[in-house]
Amino acid sequence: MILAVLDDLLFTSKIRSAATGLGVAVSFARSREAALAAVRDRPPALVILDLDNPRTDPVGIVTALKAEPATRDIPTLCYVSHVQAARIEEARAAGADEVLARSAFTQRLPDLLTRGR
Repeated sequence: MILAVLDDLLFTSKIRSAATGLGVAVSFARSREAALAAVRDRPPALVILDLDNPRTDPVGIVTALKAEPATRDIPTLCYVSHVQAARIEEARAAGADEVLARSAFTQRLPDLLTRGR
């Protein structure tokens, strides 16, 4: 199972559609609290975070996951607009395992989702 933390209907639809076509289970969280509760309840194979959405506090989620021994090894994949260099560095400093530009994320989505099998 994959957990996607975002509040963007377009990317939610893209991820849901690709996951359905691949037979990959994806759940969605729209807040930091919901994401951390979901991870603690049922650790996913991958957490996907939209760095362009400050409402979900994606960097805070990465920081929290990497600080807890029970969740620190869960892979985190973040995507962001390629012009957000400071946000990219912030996510990497927090411990994000991979940070991709939105375009690369969209292009590689099927391969990325198969990690959650």
